[in-house]
Amino acid sequence: MQNNPAKTPYDDYLKTTHRLGRVFSVITLVLLVGAPFLMGAFLGAMPDLGAAARGFLAVGLVWTVSSVVEFLVYTPMLGAGGSYLAFITGNLINMKIPCAMNARDMVGARTGTAENEIISTLSIATSSLVTILVLALGVALLTPLTPLLQDPVLQPAFDNVVPALFGAMAYKYFRKSPLLAVIPLALMTLLFTLVPSLTGSTSFMIIPAGALAIGLAWLKFRKEAA
Repeated sequence: MQNNPAKTPYDDYLKTTHRLGRVFSVITLVLLVGAPFLMGAFLGAMPDLGAAARGFLAVGLVWTVSSVVEFLVYTPMLGAGGSYLAFITGNLINMKIPCAMNARDMVGARTGTAENEIISTLSIATSSLVTILVLALGVALLTPLTPLLQDPVLQPAFDNVVPALFGAMAYKYFRKSPLLAVIPLALMTLLFTLVPSLTGSTSFMIIPAGALAIGLAWLKFRKEAA
């Protein structure tokens, strides 16, 4: 009978991370769901729960699929600590994921290693603190900056912030393997052009697009390994 290998400090770290992560995830979920009901009870303006349930069913199923896909895709990339922090604080795609990936590339850490776990956790924690600081400054300066932000000259810039942000992030990954990026992008663009109604189901379309990218990556891997 073999003895179990001795536990390492990293094993203790992971155990503690999962325990605290689960506790704070539950607390966050209770606060997020409970806040509207608490405000409704305090203000005497409780919503119609039946109408709220119907509204949730209209969009909740879409986001449920998206959330499961995000969990399966992002958790191996971020590790335990980074995943808990990222899903609790939000803004994964536009802030937490690029920050963690850039930090990992800078130090040369590999996915699934202890180094990646620590680097991802530190980078996402730093990103969260910076986000809180920027939001606090934005709230404090909102009133004095309102005339400037509403200037018609700046409106075209604000209208293109999201495309510019996602375009810059996409290029970082597309350039590593252009073929794996171009084929799914071209097929999805063609599909949305031929069937415009699918633009309202982008969360569902992540699944076939992701499956296509994974399949192409597997074929490329098999070809290179042969």
